[in-house]
Amino acid sequence: MVVEIISVGTELLMGNIVNTNAQHIAQKLAHMGLDAYYQTVVGDNPERLRAALDVAYTRGDCVITTGGLGPTKDDLTKEMLISYFGCTPVEDEEALRRLEERAKKRGVPLSESMRKQATVPSGAVVLQNDHGTAPGVIIEKDGRVCIMLPGPPKEMKPMFETACDVFLRKQSNKAFVSMNIKLYSMAEQGFPVGEAQVADRLGALVDGENPTVATYAKEDGCLVRVTAAAKTADEARTLLAPTLAAAKAAIGEEHIRYVEED
Repeated sequence: MVVEIISVGTELLMGNIVNTNAQHIAQKLAHMGLDAYYQTVVGDNPERLRAALDVAYTRGDCVITTGGLGPTKDDLTKEMLISYFGCTPVEDEEALRRLEERAKKRGVPLSESMRKQATVPSGAVVLQNDHGTAPGVIIEKDGRVCIMLPGPPKEMKPMFETACDVFLRKQSNKAFVSMNIKLYSMAEQGFPVGEAQVADRLGALVDGENPTVATYAKEDGCLVRVTAAAKTADEARTLLAPTLAAAKAAIGEEHIRYVEED
């Protein structure tokens, strides 16, 4: 399965907040062995979101959206996607119960704007929100999948794990394991740890396809990531081990600060 991430929110587009949601989701997808080749940020505009979806579904079969599920007028993701997939809007009883209970605890009536969060597409899997108000949903229709998640990271992250348990992990037939080799930044160690120099030492290892070896420049030195894919995480670790050992030998153990699994 090829997954595309669409982050919805004018505040993201304008650079007012950092898009940590896309980073988190991309890392998790990689660990599950699900391919993700593109990420898009779109403002709170239904037509531009529709256009982004049209493009995304030419490149993959699953889209994960974050943001636009709340009670305000600019939270239009769910409404637009109900229209996009030709679904009927229905009220989810459990989501409504949670909203009513929350309003009661606060001693206020449930407003219509808050109540709209309980509206979901007919036939969708509803992901209840244990850390906020807006539920997420999973739509499967005509060979396309859309997973809608809320924007606040404290709500998105646990709900994404629910989506993984309910749907995403079942779509992958492989597991990825990565080991990070962190190098010292001290040139006095006798080994300048710029990315190019490290890549030169690794030689042909960086050309491997499985496991792969990649170098990353960091402010405090350089990181080498060795990644293997297999049917299970244990098999991936076994496959990875010889390449990891070869990379450490090529770099030189004396230049390595630590090695840890990602």
